[in-house]
Amino acid sequence: MSAPAPGSPDPPLSAARRESRNTLWLELYQVVIRVGWIFKTETIIMPAVLDAVVDSGALRGLLPVLNRGGQSVPPLLAAGPLARLPRKKWALVHTSLAMAAWFGILAVAWRPLAEHRPDLLAGLFLVLYALFSATNGLNQLVLAAVQGTLVSPGHRGRAMVVGVAAGSLLAILAAILLLGPWLEEPGGFPKIFAATGLFFGLAGACPVFLDEPAEEVPPPPHAPARRAVWRRLDDGIASWRAALGADRALVRLCLVAACFAMVLMLFPHYQAFARDRLGSRVGSLLTWVIVQNAATGFVSLVAGPVSDRRGTRVVLVWLVALSAATPLVVTLLSLLPHAVAVEWFWIVYAPLGLNPLSLKFFSNYALELAPRPAEHPLYVSIVGAALAAPFVLSPLIGLAVDTVGFRPVFVAGAAVIAAGAALAVGLPEPRRR
Repeated sequence: MSAPAPGSPDPPLSAARRESRNTLWLELYQVVIRVGWIFKTETIIMPAVLDAVVDSGALRGLLPVLNRGGQSVPPLLAAGPLARLPRKKWALVHTSLAMAAWFGILAVAWRPLAEHRPDLLAGLFLVLYALFSATNGLNQLVLAAVQGTLVSPGHRGRAMVVGVAAGSLLAILAAILLLGPWLEEPGGFPKIFAATGLFFGLAGACPVFLDEPAEEVPPPPHAPARRAVWRRLDDGIASWRAALGADRALVRLCLVAACFAMVLMLFPHYQAFARDRLGSRVGSLLTWVIVQNAATGFVSLVAGPVSDRRGTRVVLVWLVALSAATPLVVTLLSLLPHAVAVEWFWIVYAPLGLNPLSLKFFSNYALELAPRPAEHPLYVSIVGAALAAPFVLSPLIGLAVDTVGFRPVFVAGAAVIAAGAALAVGLPEPRRR
C-alpha cells in the first residue's frame, strides 16, 4: 500500500490519533493552569491582596475593569495576526510564560515595597495586574483557536471535564497544603505569587508537545511600521462590524455576554462585604477558595457531557441563569444576624464556581457559531469585547457600594444577569445548521 501523497488529508485513524494526543496535552495544560489559578483566584485572592495594601471600593472596582479590558482590546489587535500564524501552539507557550513572569516580578517586589512604599506597591500591583490581564486575554484567545483547530466540537466538553475537574481537585489539595498556611502568614503573599508564576510556567511547556499541522495562511498586509498598530485596529473593527452585521446570533450572544459581565463586576465586593459587614477573618478565604473550585469541578462533570451530547447552547443558558443566584444569596445573608451570616457565607462561592465554566462555554459557543475555522479568533475576540464593554461602569459600581451600600447594588446586579439568561434562551443551536 502506497503512502499518502504530501498535502493529502490524514487517514481517519491518523486523524483520530492526532486529536487524541492533542486533547491529552490540552487537558494537561488546563489542569496545570487550574492549579496555578487557585493561588490568584479573581473572586477572592486578588481583591484581598489589594485590600491588604489599600482598602478602597473605588480601587477595588478597578480590578474588573483592568481584567476585562485586558481581555478585550489586546485580542482585538491580535485576532488577525493570530489567524495568519501557520502554527499557533508557540503563541500559547509565549503567553503562558509571560503570565508567569508578571507574578514573578510581583513576588520579588512585594516585600521591600510593602515595608517602605505601600503607595508604590499599590500602583505596581495594578500595573502588573493590567499586564497579566492583557496577556491572559491573548492566552485565552490562542487557547480557543488551538482547541478550535485540534479538537472537534463533540469532544470539547470531555476535554473541559478532564481539565477542570482534575485541575480543581489538584488545586484544592494545593490550597489546603500551601495556600492556607501562606494566607495565615504576615508575609505570605510573595509565596503565593511565586507559586502562581511557577505553575503558569510549567503549563507553558505542555503546548510544545501538540501535534499541530501547519496551515496555509495568506501573507500579512504591508503597512508602514508606525501605522501597523492603527491599521491592525482598523482592520479588527472592520472585521467585527462585518461579522456582527452578518450574524444575528452573534449579536444576541454579545448581548448575553454583556449582561453576564455583571457577575464579574460584582465579585470583588463579596469578600469586602463579608469582612466589613460580617467581620470575617482571613482564614475564611481558604474555605471560600475550596468551595468555589469544588463547585467548578463538580458542575463540569455534568456540563461537559451535556454539551457534547445536546450542544453548548443549553448549557450556556443554564449557567447564565444560575449565576444570578450569587448576588441574591449575598443579599439574603445580609438579612440574617451577622454571627449566623458569616458562618454560612461560604455558600456564596458555590454559584461563583460557575464563572470559569461560563466563560469557557461562551468561547466554545463562539467557536461553533463561527462559519469557518479561520474566523475562530474573530468570533472569540468579539464575545470577549462584549464581556468587557460594560466594565467601564465597574468603578461606578464600587462608588455605589461606598455610597448606597451593598444590598441595592447586589439586587440590581441579579436582575441584569437574569435578563441575560432570558436573552440566551433565544440563541440558536449551531450544530443544527
